[in-house]
Amino acid sequence: MKTPVVLFHLFLLLVIAGCSHRADLPVSAGTGENPVLPQPENRLIPTINVAKAVGWPEGQKPTAAAGTDVRAFASGLDHPRWLYVLPNGDILVAESNAPAKAGKTGTIKAWMMKKMKKKAGAAVPSADRITLLRDTDGDGVVDMRTVFLDGLHSPFGMALVEDHLYVANTNGVVRFPYSQGTTRIDAEPTAVIELPAGPINRHWTRNILATDDGRKLYITVGSNSDHGENGMAEEEGRAAIWLLDLKTGKHRIFASGLRNPNGLVIEPVTGTLWTTVNERDELGSDLVPDFLTSVRDGAFYGWPYSYFGDHVDTRVSPQRPALVDRALVPDYALGPHTASLGLATSENANLPAPFSQGMFIGQHGSWNRQPHSGYKVIFVPFEKGRPAGQPIDVLNGFLSGDGKALGRPVGVAVDSRGALLVADDVGNIVWRVTGEK
Repeated sequence: MKTPVVLFHLFLLLVIAGCSHRADLPVSAGTGENPVLPQPENRLIPTINVAKAVGWPEGQKPTAAAGTDVRAFASGLDHPRWLYVLPNGDILVAESNAPAKAGKTGTIKAWMMKKMKKKAGAAVPSADRITLLRDTDGDGVVDMRTVFLDGLHSPFGMALVEDHLYVANTNGVVRFPYSQGTTRIDAEPTAVIELPAGPINRHWTRNILATDDGRKLYITVGSNSDHGENGMAEEEGRAAIWLLDLKTGKHRIFASGLRNPNGLVIEPVTGTLWTTVNERDELGSDLVPDFLTSVRDGAFYGWPYSYFGDHVDTRVSPQRPALVDRALVPDYALGPHTASLGLATSENANLPAPFSQGMFIGQHGSWNRQPHSGYKVIFVPFEKGRPAGQPIDVLNGFLSGDGKALGRPVGVAVDSRGALLVADDVGNIVWRVTGEK
């Protein structure tokens, strides 16, 4: 017999499901340089629409764009999130998840979030390691794998600078000595810089990217809340991209007002930093679009006070009108709730013409949009260093016909032979996309 608490929870889930707001607009309306931004939906209970994670049936794989082919590069991984290509062609994959006890506890909302994460496949313990993948015979399938680093703390971003590998744990950046061809590192880490974490740590992923001269690191630090509801004191140093001087150890905020920045790349034509950002939730299925944007030094992008420039979020109090007045409009919307994470330029890709100039983006997929959005890998075409046109699907089919998640794409990277690699943290696979042979 079910206890009163269990019955209450079941009743609550039914209420939530019945209150879900269905999108009035297609995802395409919230995509591109001029997205449609309708009036927000202010509801007591947000839209909940979690795609249950089930994994890939035997022999099934994503659907690849015309002129391309996809196959599993490596399988049997443990929640692979992020990818890094070493100069000798080896691939590093961060097998990682949120640290234990991250997030508020003891509230109905916290209970709901825990249930949603479990259903979406995001509640598994973090493996806390980086695995090295090597294709020794060049057939496009891994035939050697080793535990490259373990004992980490929710690792994510990686960057090789000269003879040191930098790793972004959720609570700080560390470095290890590296020599080409190494298949395992046993050296103790050297602490480089501490990063905001703490017991809540709402957005735990930390990505890093070295500047072209190797002297500095860009570091992403996501917000500790959806829209500042935990108080702005909890957001000190967060919702921002940091810039760290590796020689002096000094750091500063490079850009702020970015709710949850993840992907980082240098656009090859202009040399400008670009990032993918997950925007806020709970304003309805049509708001707010996630985005891809160039990042200006010293710029403010709105969070939490506004979105897409001066669109004020009335849930946030007190407001900061002076900050809203200078909030920059992002360059390119990626659709509401798509959870756009992975980012890679096509500079060294060897794929057909539609994918010759632009950026690949891994969209992890929505949990609070009806119907679902994301769950695909897209390509945004560029011309002269700027987005130019609508996105093109590279991989889709991550959702089954009945709305279950067969996989969820996260990190993307171009390997040493020009193929696109995609980390799938529900399928526990790294996919490899090539031109058709």
